[in-house]
Amino acid sequence: VFTHATGGQRINRMVKRREFLMAPIAAAALLASPTGAVPATRRFDAAARLQSLEVGQARLGVCFLDTATGEVSGNRMEEHFAMCSTFKLALVAACLRESDRGRLDLAQILPYSEADLLPWAPVTGRNLASGGMSIAALAQAAQELSDGVAANLLVKRLGGPAAVTAKLREMGDTVTRLDRYEPDLGLVLSADLRDTTSPLAMAQLVRRITTGDLLKSGSREHLLLWMQNTGTGPNRLRAGLPSEWRTGNKTGTGRTEGTTNKCNDVAITFPPGMPPIIIAAYFDSGEYTAQTERRHEDVLAEVGRIAAQWAVS
Repeated sequence: VFTHATGGQRINRMVKRREFLMAPIAAAALLASPTGAVPATRRFDAAARLQSLEVGQARLGVCFLDTATGEVSGNRMEEHFAMCSTFKLALVAACLRESDRGRLDLAQILPYSEADLLPWAPVTGRNLASGGMSIAALAQAAQELSDGVAANLLVKRLGGPAAVTAKLREMGDTVTRLDRYEPDLGLVLSADLRDTTSPLAMAQLVRRITTGDLLKSGSREHLLLWMQNTGTGPNRLRAGLPSEWRTGNKTGTGRTEGTTNKCNDVAITFPPGMPPIIIAAYFDSGEYTAQTERRHEDVLAEVGRIAAQWAVS
């Protein structure tokens, strides 16, 4: 937990495992090449393995990105997929970037009431009696616990979904778009481009915000720490990646009657002695069920295992 204020006010924070934040990030920033996609040159055929995970009507979009070389590999990398809550990583990065530029005070309190609550509000619901939370605390809640109310408040503070999309364009992303608020943004049908991204676009955006110069070093450290401390998705990419690889992620889940279940995860992971790898995984199950299915999460765990093989190949 931390408080971050502009104008020379003190920044207080509790930092765990600072090795996740320092030398590997500095090295990646120095090694990073232009953001254009570089075709895969590794011998390991990740695409074939990924394609084998698509069963029935399911669609699996994946991009692996080597932050040192820009090399990419995956499946359906440029097709559009529903972001669901993975958009919150980009949203939080946009807020931090606005703060870096002196256009947003992270100490500002955004008020809310019971009328703003959603079924998933683990932090804002607990703090309802306070009547509001700081932008910094809301950003942390949106990233670490995917708090939907926190995300909606931040989107409104930035000017609405179209304004958030404009911020993403400023950050070099020409594909990702936000059109609605939580929870409506999860209702994405097959031909709908609203609230979508592509695995390639998201992987490149995550690369720029975690290893590039879009954020100042302090903001980048906060974001990486929040990604590492994210409590959602232990059965997804993290489950397939080696436990000794330091990993930060942001999940997204779509489970709305009238459309198909979505199971997504976006991560940065640090293989020992190697530059970090970005993984963007979007799984449209092709079916609707009333609950999140472990078998859908198992697909992303397998993506994590394939990513690890690709990274060291």
